[in-house]
Amino acid sequence: MNKLIHIGFGNIVNTEKIIAVVSPDSAPIKRMVQNAKESGMAIDATQGRKTKSVLVMENSQIVLSALLPETIAGRARSDQDNAEEGLSDGR
Repeated sequence: MNKLIHIGFGNIVNTEKIIAVVSPDSAPIKRMVQNAKESGMAIDATQGRKTKSVLVMENSQIVLSALLPETIAGRARSDQDNAEEGLSDGR
C-alpha cells in the first residue's frame, strides 16, 4: 500500500518513491535544482515560498517544498510508525 505524506500547502507525495530529502543550500543541490527546472523534471510545491527542502524521487524528478527536511522526515517516520503499529494490533 502506498504511503502518502503532506509536504505543505495541500501537496502530497508517495513516500515509497522518495530517495532523499535534502537541504537546498549546497552548491551541488542548487545545480541539481537548476538542471531539473531547465529539463522540466522539477515539481515546485512551495506556493511561491522559499524552498527549504528538495525531495529526490526515484524517477529522477525533484520536488521542491517549503517545509524543512526534518519536518518531512518526521512525517514520513510518523506514518511508518503508525503503519507498523496497525500491523502489530492485528488490523
